[in-house]
Amino acid sequence: MELLIEKIEIPQDCNIIFGMSHFIKTVEDLYEILINSFPGIKFGLAFNEASGPCLVRKEGNDNELIEIAVQNQHRIAAGHTFLIILRNAFPLNVLRDIKLCRETTTIFCATANPIEVILAETKQGRGVLGVIDGFSPKGIELDTDITNRKKFLRTIGYKR
Repeated sequence: MELLIEKIEIPQDCNIIFGMSHFIKTVEDLYEILINSFPGIKFGLAFNEASGPCLVRKEGNDNELIEIAVQNQHRIAAGHTFLIILRNAFPLNVLRDIKLCRETTTIFCATANPIEVILAETKQGRGVLGVIDGFSPKGIELDTDITNRKKFLRTIGYKR
């Protein structure tokens, strides 16, 4: 067995959702969830099939984001994983419905942070051991940080 690390390349103005599912129908069901979830959403979706022809399946409504999702998933090469790249929406807008999708088994992360996927590779293929999402904490929140956090959430419209 070999341990590998692959970075997920995320466009500057995008967020990602990286997860695992169990069936080729995932591509169509996630597409329907995303397209019906949030006005103005743009996304690319890639799913690594783990049996049969073992293709990187793809969907979305933005060709650039589809291609970026496909490139990332082809490099990660772990069966039954999916990657959604979002523009004009946050994971918060779609994550509940993605978790409720019958094929979804795991969400590894939902973020705009730099992501490293930790993989194990055997003769059979690759599997995801986990992800490194962003960076380690640099300190503990102070009262001014709490005030700034609350102000930020109100500025972007997630709190009143």
